[in-house]
Amino acid sequence: MNAVVYKGPHEVAVEEVDEPEIEHPNDVLIDITTTCICGSDLHMYEGRTAAEPGIVFGHENMGVVSEVGEAVSDLEVGDRVVAPFNVACGFCENCEDGYTGFCTNVNPGFAGGAYGYVAMGPYKGGQAEKLRIPYADFNALKLPEGDAHEDAFALLADIFPTGWHGTELANLEPGDSVAVYGAGPVGLMAAYSAKIKGAAEIYVVDRVPSRLDLAEEHCDATPINFEEGDPVEQIKDLHGGGVDKGVDAVGYQAVDPEKQADSAYDPARENPAVVINNLIRTVKPTGELGIPGLYVPEDPGAPDDMAAQGRLGIDFGLLFEKGQALGTGQCNVKSYNRELRDLIIEGRADPSWVVSHRVGLDEAPEMYEAFDNREEGVTKVLLEP
Repeated sequence: MNAVVYKGPHEVAVEEVDEPEIEHPNDVLIDITTTCICGSDLHMYEGRTAAEPGIVFGHENMGVVSEVGEAVSDLEVGDRVVAPFNVACGFCENCEDGYTGFCTNVNPGFAGGAYGYVAMGPYKGGQAEKLRIPYADFNALKLPEGDAHEDAFALLADIFPTGWHGTELANLEPGDSVAVYGAGPVGLMAAYSAKIKGAAEIYVVDRVPSRLDLAEEHCDATPINFEEGDPVEQIKDLHGGGVDKGVDAVGYQAVDPEKQADSAYDPARENPAVVINNLIRTVKPTGELGIPGLYVPEDPGAPDDMAAQGRLGIDFGLLFEKGQALGTGQCNVKSYNRELRDLIIEGRADPSWVVSHRVGLDEAPEMYEAFDNREEGVTKVLLEP
């Protein structure tokens, strides 16, 4: 079968690879109908992780069950399903507590597993024609038959739950004001989640006009372009002080507007701590910060030796002085995906507006390049094998 294979920094190729097989009685195989390129794939694509060439990318996957292991009891051939990007067993202590992003059984020596991602276990990615889903009764979420809401359901694998998770980490409540840093797919989904939850004011910070336009149009958010001035001061001027809650949907490859370089996303412009420090300044005393944006313990392309070890210059003294609380970590998708699916089915939510491209798998190399360059209008790319 064909799959998107990592070849080295800034290079992927669509190549013939072995088809997955049932490896355990709890497995199912699916024929992929939609798989997505994620912003976190770009960290590997850019060579900013320890990923080695040969990885099949793809942790946002949905499809139709084509083969069922003999111990699977709740799924049948022909079922339409979406898989959380987390691979989880469902019965370890963390899974039982709802922390399926930190399963201790699926990736020995590490808490958490995922499809097609460096250090997240032996699970091949789904940017391919077929995918194996382990512990399938637990991990596969059933969807209605047919092809309705295909784009929206595909976003249940990661970005819609992850955006929602950002607002949960910040303990967002109806009537709160919130600042979301980053208008990539996760940031836009965080702002959209804040709107669904009844936030009174939503500010979204980015530098790409088309993404800020989406935040304004679909999330009722006030766009803040950080290239046009200090985003903290812009928000405080508009709001009249610090906001109640904040979400970091950027992570460690954050651009510092105070730094200049040859291109907008030149690593020389990066400051891995800038978003967290801006959030500390943006949010009011006793406010709360949600940080679903990705941070890593090792960064081979970091701007300095400290950041290369995942150590950031965070203004912890100011955080402490303001009595702020923060939550971090990858999304436990299963905590949210069933309810978000039902919001989509009932017409209460439709996150598909974030999708900018649906293309064939063979166009993956070109779309990785365009997405990595943050080209205007390239927001969320879906691949169709």
